[in-house]
Amino acid sequence: LSAGVCCCCAALRPRYKRLVDNIFPEDPKDGLVKADMEKLTFYAVSAPEKLDRIGAYLAERLSRDVVRHRYGYVLIAMEALDQLLMACHSQSIKPFVESFLHMVAKLLESGEPKLQVLGTNSFVKFANIEEDTPSYHRRYDFFVSRFSAMCHSCDQDPEIQKEIRIAGIRGIQGVVRKTVNDELRATIWEPQHMDKIVPSLLFNMQKIDDIDSRTGPPSSPTGGEKEENPALLAENCFRELLGRATYGNMNNAVRPVFAHLDHHRLWDPNEFAVSCFKIIMYSIQAQYSHHVIQEILGHLDVRKRDSPRVRAGIIQVLLEAVAIAAKGSIGPTVLEVFNTLLKHLRISVDFELGDGRSSAGSATFSTSSNESDERIVQNAIIQTIGFFGSNLPDYQRSEIMMFIMGKVPVSGTTSQSLDTSLLELGDLGTRRIQIMLLRSLLMVTSGYKATTISNALPPPFLDPLLSPSLMEDSELRQLVLEILHNLIDRHDNRAKLRGIRIIPDVSDLKIKRDKISRQDVSFMKKHGQQLYRHIYLGCKEEDNVQKNFELLFTSLALTTIELANEEVVIDLIRLAIALQDIAIINEDNLPMFNRCGVMALVAAYLNFLSQMIAVPAFCQHVSKVIETRSLEAPYFLPETIFKEKCNLPKSLEKDERNLFFLTNKIAESLGGSGYSVERLSVPYVPQVTDEDRLSRRKSVVDTVSIQVDILPGNNTEDKVDNTEEITFEALKKAIDNNGLEEQEKEKRRLVIEKFQKAPFEEIAAQCETKANLLHDRLAQILELTIRPPPSPSGTMTIAAGHAHYQSVPVYEMKFPDLCVY
Repeated sequence: LSAGVCCCCAALRPRYKRLVDNIFPEDPKDGLVKADMEKLTFYAVSAPEKLDRIGAYLAERLSRDVVRHRYGYVLIAMEALDQLLMACHSQSIKPFVESFLHMVAKLLESGEPKLQVLGTNSFVKFANIEEDTPSYHRRYDFFVSRFSAMCHSCDQDPEIQKEIRIAGIRGIQGVVRKTVNDELRATIWEPQHMDKIVPSLLFNMQKIDDIDSRTGPPSSPTGGEKEENPALLAENCFRELLGRATYGNMNNAVRPVFAHLDHHRLWDPNEFAVSCFKIIMYSIQAQYSHHVIQEILGHLDVRKRDSPRVRAGIIQVLLEAVAIAAKGSIGPTVLEVFNTLLKHLRISVDFELGDGRSSAGSATFSTSSNESDERIVQNAIIQTIGFFGSNLPDYQRSEIMMFIMGKVPVSGTTSQSLDTSLLELGDLGTRRIQIMLLRSLLMVTSGYKATTISNALPPPFLDPLLSPSLMEDSELRQLVLEILHNLIDRHDNRAKLRGIRIIPDVSDLKIKRDKISRQDVSFMKKHGQQLYRHIYLGCKEEDNVQKNFELLFTSLALTTIELANEEVVIDLIRLAIALQDIAIINEDNLPMFNRCGVMALVAAYLNFLSQMIAVPAFCQHVSKVIETRSLEAPYFLPETIFKEKCNLPKSLEKDERNLFFLTNKIAESLGGSGYSVERLSVPYVPQVTDEDRLSRRKSVVDTVSIQVDILPGNNTEDKVDNTEEITFEALKKAIDNNGLEEQEKEKRRLVIEKFQKAPFEEIAAQCETKANLLHDRLAQILELTIRPPPSPSGTMTIAAGHAHYQSVPVYEMKFPDLCVY
């Protein structure tokens, strides 16, 4: 009777329950009953409205079996669910999916590793199914949390630990694939999810043995390797996640990386950090590269107070990111990137010098260690700036050059770039900043090839670069000259000119050159005197070493190759003779090594120049002087003077004309070849600039001076005029540098405005009138000099360059219309 009752009860049960019960065998070891499973699948496909009930009933049975630890039946239930899920694709599958996900969650919550792996495998199969319509209410928060926790499994059994971690990574990969492509389900990109997913993947990537295997573009490991190695599987998932990131959620995917690296202190050493960001840069879309760079810069700002090695590690990561981004798109915020890097460069110098002063009484070892660490930071920043700048297009690179040059502080003057922190550090801080910024500029200009020299050296860039304040230090002068070489050398001839020497045959160097363009000729007419002046004053510095003379020689040689026409050649010869006069007359009391070094520089350059212009008589004169020097004064040649041990002379005899290059001999040789040599008889004198008048350094104004002594006379009107002229305001302006500067600026502004607005005929007429007046006044002075009157009322002493002082009688010192240009 009881059996009959049970049979009746079973017959009254719903058909879907009977079909579900039939797939479970009496012994779970026998596995799923395939024949009954086919019946259940056919029923589900024929009656899709029953799917939700089938799912609910299977979930009920599975939950009961999990609680009773009947894991065999659990496996059968999950296999049945997987088959139903793969077979049914109707609209009614959504309620069934909810039951399925509920059963997967039950398995993941259990403490049994096998069930966790089983639930993960089922979820991955489900993630690979493409649904026809999105489900707006479905969320995967639980699965993100659970799979992330599995990625950090710390089971005592290594095999089980590895198996659970692999399951967690595969689960995260399934969540990503299921949700990331649907814009309506963008919750996966929210920070609370990314803060779990990304660190979980990085934690497993950290365990890889060979870090270098992940530093390049995406590799293609075999399926077995990915399944067996959690690190490779995590890396693959990380690449896939980043590859699906869009403009709006890129930052949410990158920021957890910084948190993980900070928490685990992976910036020093930074091998793993570098490899992570290489993966990021290779995985994301190229147009989003600048987002990553901005995030790195932002994190650098956050960690600006950390140890130097941590900051250096972040900057090294930035360098690697820039190296990859430069191949695609760096983004529009280029100036912001350089501004941030330069700001941290100044912070590093501030820390270095500030710590050095504050720790004056502490251990020397710790101080030197901190300074060396800060130097590492500074070198990393400079290297990053250089690499970043060298990969920019020319128009952006020129802007960056101007931008960096505008940040270089000028000693002894009030500048916007010289802020309060630098003023507190004094001259030492200013010098360190100048060196760091010029080194950055040197890196940016490396490889820059401008079509015309005016594009490479515009006046707003050339003027501060050749500023006298940058000539106070030997290292600064070297950097300025190297920057000039980068910009002037457009045919890569600099390597052939390395090292100052007497070149026997210049043709062996195979110098590359083009015909000088009209734009370059115009540039030399406008700015050539600035270049000559910089070289001239650079040779007069007492702290010059061999490298300075080598760079000066290279500067002269490159100017000859790239910018020299006949007029420039004459100017360069005048400059060389003036340099020779510096060493011979020695008005600046230079050491003997410097004087011999200048003589060697002139010999090496004139030897190079004579062969470049190929005038036989000129070459013969130069060769004769060099041959005489090699016999009688080898210390005047670079091969001898720049040896480690060189016997220097006690004095230089001015009468040994056979050892010097003579202007009249050069003029004869060049005049016979059609050169206009009239200007060779005019000694070269560097032009005077406003900065010379305002600078604290010894100015070139001292080289050309006019001293006037007026004896008291009996003319009352003259006394009245003098009293009116010498007023308090006049004296105040004479001693006030700022007033002088403003006055000079106003004069320049008026002249520019006049030439911009006045008619051409008026300007030409006025210039002609002033030229005639100047000619008449100079003739009067010359006449007074030739025929002095018997009783002069005063004397005027004139000294120009290295000429001897000469007393000139003066009758009347009123030349109101005399204008010297």
